[in-house]
Amino acid sequence: MIIVGREKEIEILNKKMISNKPEFIALYGRRRIGKTYLIKNVFEGKFTFRITGLAQATLQEQLSNFNMSMQDQHPQADRKNADNWMEAFQQIRRVVEKSKQKKKVIFIDELPWFDTPRSGFFPALEHFWNSWASERKDILLLVCGSAASWMVSRLINNKDGLHNRVTQKIKIEPFTLNECKELLEYKKITLDYYQLVQLYMVLGAFHFIGTLWKKGLAHHRT
Repeated sequence: MIIVGREKEIEILNKKMISNKPEFIALYGRRRIGKTYLIKNVFEGKFTFRITGLAQATLQEQLSNFNMSMQDQHPQADRKNADNWMEAFQQIRRVVEKSKQKKKVIFIDELPWFDTPRSGFFPALEHFWNSWASERKDILLLVCGSAASWMVSRLINNKDGLHNRVTQKIKIEPFTLNECKELLEYKKITLDYYQLVQLYMVLGAFHFIGTLWKKGLAHHRT
Protein backbone atom coordinates (compact mmCIF):
# COMPACT_ATOMS: atom_id res chain seq x y z
CA MET A 1 0.00 0.00 0.00
CA ILE A 2 1.33 3.44 -0.97
CA ILE A 3 0.34 6.48 1.06
CA VAL A 4 -0.39 9.81 -0.57
CA GLY A 5 1.87 12.43 0.98
CA ARG A 6 4.04 11.90 4.08
CA GLU A 7 7.12 11.28 1.91
CA LYS A 8 9.51 12.82 4.43
CA GLU A 9 8.06 10.84 7.34
CA ILE A 10 8.09 7.58 5.38
CA GLU A 11 11.71 8.13 4.38
CA ILE A 12 12.71 8.66 8.02
CA LEU A 13 10.84 5.56 9.20
CA ASN A 14 12.31 3.37 6.46
CA LYS A 15 15.83 4.52 7.34
CA LYS A 16 15.23 3.69 11.00
CA MET A 17 14.05 0.24 9.99
CA ILE A 18 17.48 -0.58 8.53
CA SER A 19 19.48 1.27 11.18
CA ASN A 20 22.27 -0.66 12.89
CA LYS A 21 21.52 0.82 16.30
CA PRO A 22 18.56 0.81 18.74
CA GLU A 23 15.87 3.28 17.74
CA PHE A 24 13.31 4.98 19.99
CA ILE A 25 10.89 6.96 17.82
CA ALA A 26 8.20 9.28 19.17
CA LEU A 27 5.39 10.44 16.88
CA TYR A 28 2.88 13.03 17.95
CA GLY A 29 0.21 15.27 16.47
CA ARG A 30 -3.44 16.08 16.88
CA ARG A 31 -6.03 13.33 16.96
CA ARG A 32 -7.17 11.91 13.59
CA ILE A 33 -4.21 13.44 11.75
CA GLY A 34 -3.02 10.02 10.52
CA LYS A 35 -0.28 8.96 12.98
CA THR A 36 -1.47 5.40 13.53
CA TYR A 37 -2.47 5.03 9.89
CA LEU A 38 1.04 5.99 8.81
CA ILE A 39 2.73 3.56 11.21
CA LYS A 40 0.43 0.66 10.37
CA ASN A 41 1.01 1.02 6.65
CA VAL A 42 4.77 1.54 6.80
CA PHE A 43 5.32 -1.40 9.19
CA GLU A 44 2.45 -3.70 8.25
CA GLY A 45 3.46 -7.32 8.86
CA LYS A 46 6.68 -6.27 10.63
CA PHE A 47 5.43 -5.76 14.19
CA THR A 48 6.92 -7.98 16.85
CA PHE A 49 4.42 -6.62 19.34
CA ARG A 50 1.91 -3.80 19.23
CA ILE A 51 -0.64 -2.39 21.65
CA THR A 52 -2.98 0.58 21.83
CA GLY A 53 -3.83 2.28 25.11
CA LEU A 54 -7.39 2.63 26.34
CA ALA A 55 -8.82 6.10 26.94
CA GLN A 56 -9.73 6.89 30.56
CA ALA A 57 -9.10 3.31 31.67
CA THR A 58 -7.92 2.03 35.04
CA LEU A 59 -4.61 0.30 35.60
CA GLN A 60 -6.29 -3.09 35.68
CA GLU A 61 -8.15 -2.38 32.44
CA GLN A 62 -4.90 -1.36 30.74
CA LEU A 63 -3.15 -4.50 31.99
CA SER A 64 -6.05 -6.66 30.80
CA ASN A 65 -5.71 -4.96 27.43
CA PHE A 66 -1.99 -5.81 27.44
CA ASN A 67 -2.58 -9.44 28.41
CA MET A 68 -5.18 -9.91 25.68
CA SER A 69 -2.92 -8.28 23.09
CA MET A 70 -0.03 -10.53 24.08
CA GLN A 71 -2.24 -13.62 23.94
CA ASP A 72 -3.60 -12.69 20.51
CA GLN A 73 -0.19 -11.95 18.99
CA HIS A 74 1.90 -14.62 20.75
CA PRO A 75 -0.48 -17.43 21.75
CA GLN A 76 2.39 -19.94 21.99
CA ALA A 77 4.39 -17.87 24.46
CA ASP A 78 4.96 -19.44 27.86
CA ARG A 79 3.50 -16.75 30.07
CA LYS A 80 1.05 -15.80 32.77
CA ASN A 81 -0.98 -12.64 32.94
CA ALA A 82 1.08 -9.62 33.88
CA ASP A 83 0.03 -8.05 37.19
CA ASN A 84 2.05 -4.87 36.76
CA TRP A 85 3.97 -3.00 34.08
CA MET A 86 7.36 -4.35 35.09
CA GLU A 87 6.06 -7.86 34.39
CA ALA A 88 4.43 -6.67 31.16
CA PHE A 89 7.66 -5.23 29.77
CA GLN A 90 9.50 -8.35 30.85
CA GLN A 91 7.07 -10.34 28.69
CA ILE A 92 7.74 -8.03 25.75
CA ARG A 93 11.44 -8.64 26.28
CA ARG A 94 10.95 -12.41 26.17
CA VAL A 95 8.93 -12.44 22.95
CA VAL A 96 11.46 -10.09 21.35
CA GLU A 97 14.34 -12.36 22.34
CA LYS A 98 12.59 -15.32 20.72
CA SER A 99 11.69 -13.43 17.55
CA LYS A 100 13.56 -14.30 14.36
CA GLN A 101 12.82 -10.92 12.77
CA LYS A 102 15.90 -8.98 11.78
CA LYS A 103 14.44 -5.79 13.27
CA LYS A 104 12.14 -6.16 16.25
CA VAL A 105 9.42 -3.52 15.94
CA ILE A 106 7.49 -2.68 19.11
CA PHE A 107 4.61 -0.24 18.68
CA ILE A 108 2.89 1.40 21.65
CA ASP A 109 0.02 3.55 20.41
CA GLU A 110 -1.62 6.27 22.52
CA LEU A 111 1.24 6.09 24.99
CA PRO A 112 -0.08 8.86 27.32
CA TRP A 113 -3.19 6.80 28.11
CA PHE A 114 -1.05 4.15 29.79
CA ASP A 115 0.50 6.66 32.18
CA THR A 116 -2.30 6.65 34.75
CA PRO A 117 -1.66 7.86 38.33
CA ARG A 118 0.44 5.43 40.38
CA SER A 119 0.38 2.91 37.53
CA GLY A 120 4.15 2.44 37.44
CA PHE A 121 4.03 2.49 33.64
CA PHE A 122 6.64 5.16 33.04
CA PRO A 123 9.29 3.72 35.39
CA ALA A 124 8.76 0.33 33.75
CA LEU A 125 9.21 1.84 30.29
CA GLU A 126 12.40 3.58 31.46
CA HIS A 127 13.77 0.36 32.89
CA PHE A 128 12.87 -1.60 29.74
CA TRP A 129 14.72 0.84 27.50
CA ASN A 130 17.69 1.75 29.68
CA SER A 131 18.51 -1.69 31.07
CA TRP A 132 17.92 -3.80 27.97
CA ALA A 133 16.51 -2.40 24.73
CA SER A 134 19.08 0.38 24.36
CA GLU A 135 21.87 -2.21 24.35
CA ARG A 136 20.48 -4.08 21.35
CA LYS A 137 20.99 -3.04 17.74
CA ASP A 138 17.84 -4.79 16.52
CA ILE A 139 15.20 -2.86 18.49
CA LEU A 140 12.86 -0.28 16.98
CA LEU A 141 10.50 1.11 19.61
CA LEU A 142 7.70 3.25 18.20
CA VAL A 143 5.53 5.27 20.55
CA CYS A 144 2.68 7.45 19.44
CA GLY A 145 0.37 9.93 21.16
CA SER A 146 -2.27 12.53 20.42
CA ALA A 147 -1.62 14.42 23.67
CA ALA A 148 1.17 16.51 22.16
CA SER A 149 1.99 18.39 25.35
CA TRP A 150 2.44 15.10 27.24
CA MET A 151 4.59 13.63 24.47
CA VAL A 152 6.86 16.68 24.43
CA SER A 153 7.16 17.41 28.16
CA ARG A 154 6.97 13.92 29.61
CA LEU A 155 8.89 11.98 26.97
CA ILE A 156 10.79 14.01 24.39
CA ASN A 157 12.04 16.62 26.88
CA ASN A 158 12.28 14.18 29.77
CA LYS A 159 14.86 15.23 32.38
CA ASP A 160 14.94 11.95 34.29
CA GLY A 161 15.49 8.33 33.24
CA LEU A 162 14.57 8.87 29.59
CA HIS A 163 16.58 12.06 29.12
CA ASN A 164 17.87 12.15 25.52
CA ARG A 165 16.72 8.56 24.94
CA VAL A 166 14.35 9.36 22.05
CA THR A 167 16.42 8.94 18.90
CA GLN A 168 13.85 10.47 16.52
CA LYS A 169 10.86 12.71 17.08
CA ILE A 170 8.29 13.19 14.33
CA LYS A 171 5.47 15.70 14.50
CA ILE A 172 2.71 14.76 12.08
CA GLU A 173 1.36 17.93 10.52
CA PRO A 174 -1.84 18.46 8.50
CA PHE A 175 -1.58 17.93 4.73
CA THR A 176 -0.10 20.75 2.70
CA LEU A 177 -2.07 22.25 -0.16
CA ASN A 178 -0.05 20.23 -2.67
CA GLU A 179 -0.67 17.01 -0.77
CA CYS A 180 -4.41 17.71 -0.80
CA LYS A 181 -4.15 18.33 -4.55
CA GLU A 182 -2.29 15.03 -5.01
CA LEU A 183 -4.98 13.19 -3.09
CA LEU A 184 -7.79 14.68 -5.17
CA GLU A 185 -5.97 13.84 -8.39
CA TYR A 186 -5.48 10.25 -7.32
CA LYS A 187 -9.17 9.97 -6.40
CA LYS A 188 -10.04 11.46 -9.81
CA ILE A 189 -11.81 14.42 -8.25
CA THR A 190 -11.58 17.37 -10.62
CA LEU A 191 -11.14 20.78 -9.06
CA ASP A 192 -9.25 23.69 -10.51
CA TYR A 193 -6.56 25.27 -8.36
CA TYR A 194 -8.78 28.19 -7.36
CA GLN A 195 -11.49 25.83 -6.09
CA LEU A 196 -8.89 23.79 -4.23
CA VAL A 197 -7.47 26.88 -2.54
CA GLN A 198 -10.95 28.02 -1.53
CA LEU A 199 -11.77 24.66 0.05
CA TYR A 200 -8.41 24.55 1.78
CA MET A 201 -8.86 28.05 3.20
CA VAL A 202 -12.41 27.38 4.39
CA LEU A 203 -11.92 23.89 5.81
CA GLY A 204 -8.23 23.76 6.60
CA ALA A 205 -6.17 20.65 5.84
CA PHE A 206 -7.49 18.66 8.78
CA HIS A 207 -11.20 19.10 7.96
CA PHE A 208 -10.48 18.90 4.24
CA ILE A 209 -9.09 15.37 4.65
CA GLY A 210 -11.77 14.52 7.20
CA THR A 211 -14.49 15.37 4.71
CA LEU A 212 -12.98 13.06 2.10
CA TRP A 213 -12.54 10.33 4.73
CA LYS A 214 -16.24 10.46 5.68
CA LYS A 215 -17.12 10.06 2.03
CA GLY A 216 -14.97 6.92 1.81
CA LEU A 217 -12.05 8.63 0.10
CA ALA A 218 -9.25 7.63 2.47
CA HIS A 219 -5.81 9.19 1.98
CA HIS A 220 -4.01 6.20 0.56
CA ARG A 221 -3.36 4.30 -2.64
CA THR A 222 -3.81 0.57 -2.95
